[in-house]
Amino acid sequence: MTKKQAAPGRTESGHRAGLTPGAVARAALGLLADKGADGVSVRGTAERLGVRMNTVLWHAKTKTRLLELMADAIVAEISLDGLPDEGWARARELMRRYRRALLAHRDGARIVAGTYAAETATLRFGEALTTALLEGPAGEREAAWTAWSLQYFVLGLTQEEQSLPAAGDRRFTQALAAGDYPSLRRLAPHFGDASFDGRFEHGLDLLLGPGGA
Repeated sequence: MTKKQAAPGRTESGHRAGLTPGAVARAALGLLADKGADGVSVRGTAERLGVRMNTVLWHAKTKTRLLELMADAIVAEISLDGLPDEGWARARELMRRYRRALLAHRDGARIVAGTYAAETATLRFGEALTTALLEGPAGEREAAWTAWSLQYFVLGLTQEEQSLPAAGDRRFTQALAAGDYPSLRRLAPHFGDASFDGRFEHGLDLLLGPGGA
């Protein structure tokens, strides 16, 4: 077989294969579901699609680019329909939907947190969030910084939720047993509380003020 010939059923470029960035992202998300974030690779995505690695490289020349496409595909799942009319109530609902989209994918928060995806879905969500915040009491700088704080909070909390230590892991409580950290020991039962829904709503209350259901 010459260099110009491809293996049966495979093509030499994503353009010729009719492959789209969306299809690449979906295949990579399937790989994520099977193997987690550490198992995602350009080669593995190509194998999942049944194409040559160069075919995927047409759309994602690096793993960083592949992760960006994946992150944008996750955010694209967030519906912007049926949102509350009031600005900060709308921001609260957007963050709830953001968290649900992250939780819908294994290591979803890790993928989104580890990328800088200036892509259509990500920008569309950012536009919706900042518009909502600007309709509230915040000035422009506070609205921008609140948008960042909301996303940092949700990404961090969701990463923790998606990577809980195995049941029975007592390293934290054992480290506190000697009494060197009295405040941490006092609050240990609360730190060990895995009520992520409640912790999430508490964080939104701190950032946006108390809100309804």
